[in-house]
Amino acid sequence: MTTKQPLSHLDWLEAEAIHILREVAGQCANPVLLFSGGKDSLCILRLAEKAFRPGRFPFPLLHIDTGHNYLEVVNFRDQRAAELGERLIVRSVEDSMKRGTVVLKSADEPRNKHQSVTLLEAIEEFGFDCCIGGARRDEEKARAKERIMSFRDEFGQWDPKNQRPELWNLYNARVHKGENIRAFPISNWTEMDVWQYIEREKLELPSIYFAHQRDIVMRHGSIFPVNVPLSNGGVINQPKGSEEVINMQVRFRTVGDITCTAPVISDADDVGKIVLETATTTITERGATRLDDQTSEASMEQRKKEGYF
Repeated sequence: MTTKQPLSHLDWLEAEAIHILREVAGQCANPVLLFSGGKDSLCILRLAEKAFRPGRFPFPLLHIDTGHNYLEVVNFRDQRAAELGERLIVRSVEDSMKRGTVVLKSADEPRNKHQSVTLLEAIEEFGFDCCIGGARRDEEKARAKERIMSFRDEFGQWDPKNQRPELWNLYNARVHKGENIRAFPISNWTEMDVWQYIEREKLELPSIYFAHQRDIVMRHGSIFPVNVPLSNGGVINQPKGSEEVINMQVRFRTVGDITCTAPVISDADDVGKIVLETATTTITERGATRLDDQTSEASMEQRKKEGYF
């Protein structure tokens, strides 16, 4: 008799996520996968490969670019989409600014929250009825409230008190025309699960996830990257007059808009070291690195109600 090997926790999480992806493909007429080039969306790409290969994905990839994304991540995004041979749609907050649908209070205002407008415009442009994202419940309190199939009304808004029950592994992604579902296949994963999965699957990542030297200043108690190059050839995050620029070894736990994503001090230059570092940290990745989440206790929930990821 053959001995059955018990499934690991990663096997269980992987199977659940693949099931969710297939439910989206089966129930939704025109879904899309939100792909930034970050670690969570790279895990979902691998899950989609396991769910649908050798065929093409039953959805395109979509990135909402603020125009202030890290060059390393943008280049990796394009490279990975090309390697997979999948269609990548990019819509920019800067295009929304030109249309007048996004108006900044100042030129250096973080654009992260304004992605909601550009995303809703892309949903309307292409008629997407479901957006697959890499949000996880362990990231932030507002995301912990969200269902795996999160309902959004015809205005793209999320009401935490108006969500569908999810019993066992039964998911309801049906919507009326104009309404939308946000599907989160790795909602039950933790940051540690993500890194262990990356290690197991040997996934490539943008270089900024690993320890590297970078010019920073200390601002409001956080490490703030300065003189960061942009894909258009410009430079962002100029240091202020009284700030001392320090070249320090850091890495990013999460990536987003340059103006509101801080690195952490680290010497973890490979995935194994990052797994060990993640096991000992006492601060969540967003709590440590996302400056836009620190403006108020309800900042993320408010953005999600307005249509954010």
